[in-house]
Amino acid sequence: MKEWWIQVGLITVPLLAVYLHIPPPNLSPALFTWRSTGAFFTFQEQQIFYKESWGAVGSSDVVVILHGFPTSSYDWYKVWEGLTQRFQRVIALDFIGFGFSDKPRFHRYSIFEQASIVEALISHLGLSDQKVNLLSHDYGDTVAQEILYRYEQRRQGHINIGSLCLSNGGIFPETHHPRLIQKLLKDGGIFSPLLTRLMNFYFFSKSIGEVFGPHTQPSEAEYWDMWITLRINDGNLVVDSILQYINQRRKYRERWVGALTNSSVPLHLIYGPLDPVNPHPEFLDQYKKLITKSTFTVLDDHISHYPQLEDPTGFLNAYLSFINSF
Repeated sequence: MKEWWIQVGLITVPLLAVYLHIPPPNLSPALFTWRSTGAFFTFQEQQIFYKESWGAVGSSDVVVILHGFPTSSYDWYKVWEGLTQRFQRVIALDFIGFGFSDKPRFHRYSIFEQASIVEALISHLGLSDQKVNLLSHDYGDTVAQEILYRYEQRRQGHINIGSLCLSNGGIFPETHHPRLIQKLLKDGGIFSPLLTRLMNFYFFSKSIGEVFGPHTQPSEAEYWDMWITLRINDGNLVVDSILQYINQRRKYRERWVGALTNSSVPLHLIYGPLDPVNPHPEFLDQYKKLITKSTFTVLDDHISHYPQLEDPTGFLNAYLSFINSF
């Protein structure tokens, strides 16, 4: 009997080791095109991916787009062409730890660093003196709040913000409801690294699917694109570190919510009301109560946490209506 268990161990241990080090899948043609039409710049020895398109002739307007967790700039591909028809320059980046950007291990990921990366990108592109419109989602909302705070305080190197549009992000810690897997990874202690290595496509797609509406689920190909952008550069191994942003939201609530309540720039919210992470009406009631200067668009009842993917036409129309209103 003892020899039998030894034989099983000799077989299963190497297989498990191989499984835990499975290389990321190959890029889909769409992801390959997205990366090949982008570029990289260096921020504190880390390579940061960004994509820029020159669009509308005769316009001088610039929009910088900030993605959410745990995905990437590719979240915006369905509204990209529509944005280029309105703006002279459309710019998106992958935050450090996301997408095609570097994903260093044992790194202290923070919203403050991500905001500094956006500022560095704006400088890199020669836009430091130009008004920039910010369009953000989820995790990107919090980065945008820190950028807005620096702008209002006129911090050195701040971005000259022309407007800010938020969408389905944990703006208020008190109305934010993280998914179970996020709580486990964030607070798992010594078990978090094990959970990140055990993460696979099945559990990832199931978890992501829970924050899409039942009638707006991603296709199999879209799930794979999300999974691939997470797996590139072993990104699955740093999600527990990145998730500390949830604790940062609580710690710096007054700073980041205050930036919105005291904002001097045009504000707008595009909201998918079926969102289980920022549920209706709890989230929207809090937003209307505290951010009184902001306008907002509530999309159809079946739109959930990823409105730019679930209802790209409605999302784009809402955003362009806001931009054209001032």
